[in-house]
Amino acid sequence: MDSIFSFLRFIFRYHNKAVDQVLFYVSLVCAITMVLHVGYITDAALADITKEIVVFMYYGLFLFEAIRTVSSILVTRKINVSHYSGVVITAYFLVVTLSRHSGGLISTFAKDEWLYMGIAIMFLSELSRSSLFFDNFYFNPTILFVVSFLGLIILGAVLLMLPRTTTEAPLSFIDAFFMATSAVCITGLSVTDISTNFSLFGQAVVMALIQVGGLGIMTFTGFFGYFFSGGFSFKNQLMFGEILGENKLNSVISTLITIILITFLFEFIGGLLIFFSLDPKLFDSLGERVFFAAFHAISGFCNSGFTIIKEGVNNQDYRFNYNFQLAVSSMFIIGSLGFGTIFNFYTLIKTRIDALICKYILQRNYKHKPQVFSFNSRFIVLCNLVVIVLGTVSYFLLEKSHSLIDDKTIYGDWVTSLFMANSARSAGFNSVDLNFINIPTLIMIVTLMWIGVSPGSTGGGVKVTTVAIALMNIVALARGKESIEIFKRKIASESVNKSFAIILLSILTIMLSFVLLNFSDPNQQMVPLLFETISAYTTCGLSLGITASLSATSKIILMLTMFVGRVGMLTLLVAFIKNTKNKSYIYPTEKILF
Repeated sequence: MDSIFSFLRFIFRYHNKAVDQVLFYVSLVCAITMVLHVGYITDAALADITKEIVVFMYYGLFLFEAIRTVSSILVTRKINVSHYSGVVITAYFLVVTLSRHSGGLISTFAKDEWLYMGIAIMFLSELSRSSLFFDNFYFNPTILFVVSFLGLIILGAVLLMLPRTTTEAPLSFIDAFFMATSAVCITGLSVTDISTNFSLFGQAVVMALIQVGGLGIMTFTGFFGYFFSGGFSFKNQLMFGEILGENKLNSVISTLITIILITFLFEFIGGLLIFFSLDPKLFDSLGERVFFAAFHAISGFCNSGFTIIKEGVNNQDYRFNYNFQLAVSSMFIIGSLGFGTIFNFYTLIKTRIDALICKYILQRNYKHKPQVFSFNSRFIVLCNLVVIVLGTVSYFLLEKSHSLIDDKTIYGDWVTSLFMANSARSAGFNSVDLNFINIPTLIMIVTLMWIGVSPGSTGGGVKVTTVAIALMNIVALARGKESIEIFKRKIASESVNKSFAIILLSILTIMLSFVLLNFSDPNQQMVPLLFETISAYTTCGLSLGITASLSATSKIILMLTMFVGRVGMLTLLVAFIKNTKNKSYIYPTEKILF
């Protein structure tokens, strides 16, 4: 026994990285085998064989992880942060294993899906734990951000091309890439009905792509890398600091964790609201209802617009389910505020509670912190309130005698108006068929799509703050003022310049994409093509129903448009255009005639 313990101590003290590398490649083989079994093999006899192989691999991973975790704890004689993930994963494996051989209260975990999830979690932990990607080389963070989206789209397309992803014919190469791009770029444009043509596996792939694409694959990789490895290297903190826009290195980890936890918290709350708003008679099982709620909570918070409802929210079973619409709309409105603003609300509430506790319970003075609710958060909330109110009221007035006739109550009218107006900003859900709304409303929806949501959020568009700064600059010029002032603050000229650059680049990109679509699909009408172009660039996902009928060339154009809209044209220019060195001299200033 002593010799075994000495051997394990030698291995985990001096060859720990080698053990991690071996487990990484073993888990990779297991994950590939699982994906082939779930998504590719359609022959029943062969599927039974691969299922036995996957189950055997699962128990093998369980054994390896348990031995590594226990041995590492025994060698160090204490539980470190790096051991937490191993303990959690081992506990998960143990629960699933016991449920498959016993039953009782934990029999729910005996299904194969929990086994597959265990293999996926194990692979993710080993992938995140490995230092293969970040410590051996260093990319420009902006380029890494762009490349990560491309890599995720390629992976998603490969998974969506698997035969068992669809219930009918497998997707073509172009269609698979289109769906993957739309999911990763949280757009929602679709060439097929995922509610009927996608299997549970295919819908789960789309949901995963929406979740990772909505937050950014680098955010997910960083979070799980920190969790599974127990820390960050200094180089990692520098890189993620630039990606997250965090200037303080000591705040990088907390910012990363905050973004993930905020997302999961609101998606969990939204999932509960959606779950209890549903009619149980519409689902064959409790699991189906839970998956439905989880899918729409993630799709809503990430402003993706994908739905697994046949015919969309316009379906008669959901068209007048106003509680469901309010639950989903609360998700995409909260998601549209941005992580920074949501976290700022948390700090504001926490500060207020601390102050009340100090005053009434502890009976002592509370030291108030200045600017708890930041200038940017106040400005973002104001802009969003203006757009939400104006959009909802405008839709109500424009459609009261048209599409809102079907809503029999004034409550229904306002819920539908709130849902449609704010979904148009980026979410892409529609409870009303867009082909039956009048032209002024269609113009308003296009405008809302282009304006978009808040910076730092999961939504798209040029962003409400960009449009607000541009309009305020026009007002300032008309009043003869040289600067923009709001909340007793002067807006930096750099922000004004950037806002007009973003607006101009968006118009140029939309125009170019629209012209190319007219060349590649000359038989399509111009209005649907323009609507499709703006929807793709703003990652909204609303459509007038022509997406599936577009040519392969048009789909490629829309894919590029979605990608540019999600990453940002200005971001791409910054990433690939070399910075100009600052000069030590300044030329004389001249005024241009307009």
